Amino acid sequence: MNKINALCVYCGSSVGADPAFADAARSFGKILAASGVRLVYGGGSIGLMGVLAKSVIDHGGEVTGVIPEFLTAQERPRRLAQEQIVTRDMHERKRTMFERADAFVALPGGLGTLEELVEQMTWAQLGRHKKPILVANINGFWDPLLALVDHMRALGLVPPPARGVNLLVAERIEDVLPKLREAARTGAEAEKRMAVPVDRL
Repeated sequence: MNKINALCVYCGSSVGADPAFADAARSFGKILAASGVRLVYGGGSIGLMGVLAKSVIDHGGEVTGVIPEFLTAQERPRRLAQEQIVTRDMHERKRTMFERADAFVALPGGLGTLEELVEQMTWAQLGRHKKPILVANINGFWDPLLALVDHMRALGLVPPPARGVNLLVAERIEDVLPKLREAARTGAEAEKRMAVPVDRL
């Protein structure tokens, strides 16, 4: 995988107290649409999720919303001319989002966003995937998590990036896609170098 065709974005079902969060979501939606990158997200029309999806749609981009049935009343899934997938539960939702995405980004969000992000980091650490993972650190939102990961590494509880997950960080929303694309390209080149030629098998 050396291209980012579809991007899974985790973010809050509320907009939060900092207006910069919604501004970043709105700007990122425009960037995704202009770049031809499909948004894969949690399917809601409220909070940062709604801001992001609306921006992608308003700028002519493509969106896939994935929402469990029990959240359809609470988070009001978008019903526009875009793909909407209703799953049986959260586990199916997360698996579907994973399968349809080439990389993962976490905008500011709450416990659900944190849980989804950490799950992808865990899967990467366990070798279950090599898809790039990035946090959009808007106004330092993710600083406490980054400090905690560093603390865990310092105490030998989390492996260094060379052996574990390389969590990418972008302070500016316009840097997100370039960082992901570079990570995807670098990863693809590394896999090619490690591939065993057929005549040596």
